[in-house]
Amino acid sequence: MYTQKNRFFTIKFFFFCLILFLSCKNYNLKTYEIGNVKTIYGDMYFWLYEETPLHKASFVALSNNNYWDSLSFNRVIENFVIQGGCPDVPEGFSNSPYLIEPEFIPEIKHLYGAVGMGRDNNPEKRSAGCQFYIVHDTLGIPRLDQNYTVFGQLFNGFEVLNKIATLKTDSLDSPIDRVSIKVSTLRLTKKELTELGGFSFLK
Repeated sequence: MYTQKNRFFTIKFFFFCLILFLSCKNYNLKTYEIGNVKTIYGDMYFWLYEETPLHKASFVALSNNNYWDSLSFNRVIENFVIQGGCPDVPEGFSNSPYLIEPEFIPEIKHLYGAVGMGRDNNPEKRSAGCQFYIVHDTLGIPRLDQNYTVFGQLFNGFEVLNKIATLKTDSLDSPIDRVSIKVSTLRLTKKELTELGGFSFLK
């Protein structure tokens, strides 16, 4: 005979199964690794290309270790790039934790908002793990293609890029007022990525 106790047990079991189902569904939800740079002017979000695994892995590892959080955008040139990390001088590059073999992908170009990794004039064109830049030229910079590795593409925060790129600078292209950075990587769901404007990268 179906009693009140049986009914209570059935309801409890139903909710247990529902919670378990939702938990499993959320656990298996696909996420995408995204780069994030926080500044006093706002946040910038960029896609990290799977096609450049060495540079992506380096960026993720250094950001997870808060490597850049004491550094800044130290080279700012309007209609060219804003550059962050170690200073763009021999002494700065010598502080790089390592160099990365180039990953030149013909389809990945220096478009407006492209995120690349800096380097010195080494003949192998290896990237310095300590430095990254974001292209500010709205027409792109084709002459950098196949010379510097692009590993990401900005999709949210172009107003922040424009603000930083137009700051007053000194004779060395360093902003008069320091632009500190806090760099991290985020794991976003398809819905979260779409809401931020990164839907074009979804396959």
